[in-house]
Amino acid sequence: MYPPVDPIIFEFGPIALRWYGLLMATAVLVGSTIASREVARRGQNPEDFWDMLFWVLIPAFIGARLYYVFIQSPRDGNGIGRYLENPIEIFQIWTGGIHIFGAFIFGGIALWLYCRIRRLPVLVFLDSIALSLPLAQAIGRWGNFINQELYGSPTTLPWGLRIDPQHRIGPYRDLNTYPDSTHFHPLFLYEFLWNAIGFVILFWISRRFNTQLKDGDMTLLYLLWYPFGRFFIEFLRTDSWFFPGTPFNIVHILCAISVVLCAAVLYLRHRRTELVR
Repeated sequence: MYPPVDPIIFEFGPIALRWYGLLMATAVLVGSTIASREVARRGQNPEDFWDMLFWVLIPAFIGARLYYVFIQSPRDGNGIGRYLENPIEIFQIWTGGIHIFGAFIFGGIALWLYCRIRRLPVLVFLDSIALSLPLAQAIGRWGNFINQELYGSPTTLPWGLRIDPQHRIGPYRDLNTYPDSTHFHPLFLYEFLWNAIGFVILFWISRRFNTQLKDGDMTLLYLLWYPFGRFFIEFLRTDSWFFPGTPFNIVHILCAISVVLCAAVLYLRHRRTELVR
């Protein structure tokens, strides 16, 4: 499997249109369109969603970038030294390097504040975004493919991904041990498939069990589904800091907490409903 195109679509002087940016914009547009329609289906004004979008997206992207730079940045011997030595690179988001967990934290806080200020139902808007988010993530993962990032350890599997030496990290830059023909686990592809399947399942649940679902259920289901898959994908990552002597990192802990907590909350809130009946 090889990246099929140059990361840059075209350049005009200092301006460059990159596939990464285009795919991210497409992901946001597609996800937002689905979310706004879900907001309308649930009896709210979709214009409120579009008004809110700007105030949520900016903090979400800032959080996603900061999480990547200070927590998830490739451990190539310098840690975050590369960004501290050249702070301007922190703002060069178009070159890749964002983390969904940072977007969750900053975007979630921004959404909660906006809804409280505008007196909007927080859970309805969260559910609408949760429904569309897996599809948006699936689209965005192809930007990782083109940028030759989000890959795992070496593999001999037929769908292995070739990574150019200049895009490799850590020990994989040693061409004597890992020659140019070495292939790596395409983690972007695993996440694409997991997110695409997740969107189909969540969409089906939202229609099939429409009358049984409570406000907030779709958010809980998303926060159960995505972290569950991400937990196992993390074992294949090569750009994370792992707790010494273990195969676990901070994302494993966050994913495990999310899955257990969301499963428990879902069970308890619906068990309570059954007992009332």
